[in-house]
Amino acid sequence: MVEIDNALGQFLRDRRMRLDPATFGFSTDRRRTPGLRREEVAQRANISPTWYTWLEQGRGGAPSADVIERIAAGMMLTEPEREHLHILAFGHPPEVRYSEPAGISPRLQRVLDAIATSPAIIRTATWDVVAWNRAAAVVLTDYSRLSRQDRNILRLMFSDSRVKAAQEDWYSVARFVVGAFRADAARAGAGAEIRQLVDELSAMSPEFSALWRDNEVVGHGEGAKRLHHPEIGPVELEFSTFSVEGRQDLVMMIYNPATPETASRLKAFLEAGRVPEGVGF
Repeated sequence: MVEIDNALGQFLRDRRMRLDPATFGFSTDRRRTPGLRREEVAQRANISPTWYTWLEQGRGGAPSADVIERIAAGMMLTEPEREHLHILAFGHPPEVRYSEPAGISPRLQRVLDAIATSPAIIRTATWDVVAWNRAAAVVLTDYSRLSRQDRNILRLMFSDSRVKAAQEDWYSVARFVVGAFRADAARAGAGAEIRQLVDELSAMSPEFSALWRDNEVVGHGEGAKRLHHPEIGPVELEFSTFSVEGRQDLVMMIYNPATPETASRLKAFLEAGRVPEGVGF
């Protein structure tokens, strides 16, 4: 416990001394050392200066999660720093708290665009698609033609007749998607965020309502997908999913052609510059 307390105190002291007082509205006059003073951190975290000093010195005992959260907010720690603070204090990451993603960086979009002949998307824990490449627009769905609300894989699976018709075995795919969606939302702590969508789809689709009541939970690290594309023909794909480092709310899904024949037809179609007419999800 002493080692953990010391590591926690050292981390707090290091981060405190890196902070710019002016950024937090404090005067920079008459400071002999860099960073914020201990009492300034305590003020921002709404805790006792003595208690905060003891934490830095490794003799404050076990802090509560609420205190750690207030310190993290008061010091404006980044999400990785906040997570590290919880690990030092309690030996495990903080409780998951879901927040609506703000989008992706231009650099991450360039990663998608560099994948020229494999459909690739980035989706949230609630299965909203927030980014895609041209191959995804052609083979799966041209999400740019949809409103932000409609760029949800569950809505597409259960309300878009073209998407339904394109699946080789729609029911099996739908069952898999619902089970994986349930697991992702629970892991991300997004129960409240999906309630409206679940209610909407349950009222609209008896199939969704029945699958949701089954309470099935599945993983979706990789798998196969078969589509009937109106212009490309039968498309056999295999997919893999990847977590986006530093963005626990996002998952990248890449669909690679599963056969040389599919790869050849898909490549030729994409190189021909045809207008996207995606039909999957």
